[in-house]
Amino acid sequence: MVGMIPAGAGGQAPILTVTLNPALDVATSAEAVVPELKLRCDAPQVDPGGGGINVSRAIARMGGRSTALVALGGGTGARLCDLMRAEGLAMLRLDAPGETRQSLSVTDRGSGAQFRFVLPGPDWGAPEVGLALDSIAAAASPGGIVVLSGSNPPGVPAEFAARLGARLARQGDGTGAGAVRLFVDTSGAALAAVAAGTGGPVAVLRMDGPEAEGLAGRPLATRAETADFAAALAASGAARTVIVARGADGNILAGPEGRWHAEAHRVEIVSKVGAGDSFVAGYTLAVARGMAAPEALGLAAACASAACMTPATELCRPEDVARLYDTRVVTPI
Repeated sequence: MVGMIPAGAGGQAPILTVTLNPALDVATSAEAVVPELKLRCDAPQVDPGGGGINVSRAIARMGGRSTALVALGGGTGARLCDLMRAEGLAMLRLDAPGETRQSLSVTDRGSGAQFRFVLPGPDWGAPEVGLALDSIAAAASPGGIVVLSGSNPPGVPAEFAARLGARLARQGDGTGAGAVRLFVDTSGAALAAVAAGTGGPVAVLRMDGPEAEGLAGRPLATRAETADFAAALAASGAARTVIVARGADGNILAGPEGRWHAEAHRVEIVSKVGAGDSFVAGYTLAVARGMAAPEALGLAAACASAACMTPATELCRPEDVARLYDTRVVTPI
């Protein structure tokens, strides 16, 4: 890895990121964002976007390797594909059933507020869902990690991640050797389906604080309460390890390696876009390189904070990640 970020002694396990609902991310700014008027905006910054794509982009910035499996369609999809290739990302294309969506973020320069507009994406049917499951299973490497990140397109069932977990579990040899680990970072009904623990095994499940409170049905005001919830969710079989992001109060992890809290770094926040994806990238790369849970959590927190220091969808810079990782504070709960 770049800088002082540990590279791991045993190489890196294969990583496959999956983005079913990618977006062409367009970011700009205006003097003020107000209704009715035509807003004169700055020249846009255009990036390939979507959870798994951003995870792959951040992994590449930190000197890691991954393959991005992306569902693309239409002219927008072709442009997004060109942008990914320009960044040197290894990718596998899955044909989407319609035009790839776009997303727009506009920063109000006067207030610093950021407005984000996200379109839904094309509608999927059962044949596309089945093809996606087949394609992911075929692309997953024995002993590797599959990262399912981002929202489901319209028509993709909430149980998709659970079905994928069951599918990947059947690819091992029954002894655990060659097992594919599934990391899930999703939201809404898809998150609830994984949390219900009715599907195949999930290695890591990540969510934010409000999502955790929604699943718990109660406030999780303290770190201990969040850790209790995450540990209970892991014990229920929803996932082997559960991670909850508490925003400015850092991140909680609960699983076989204990209960841990990583402090959030105090940095100047330019944009929070991509911070969660950068967190997932850091954690995934750390695990792929054999780092223990506390160190992996510390690297993930450094990546998320580093992403907040950059504009729009620039994600994390490796020199910022290295500096923040060196000052990490990770403690048991």
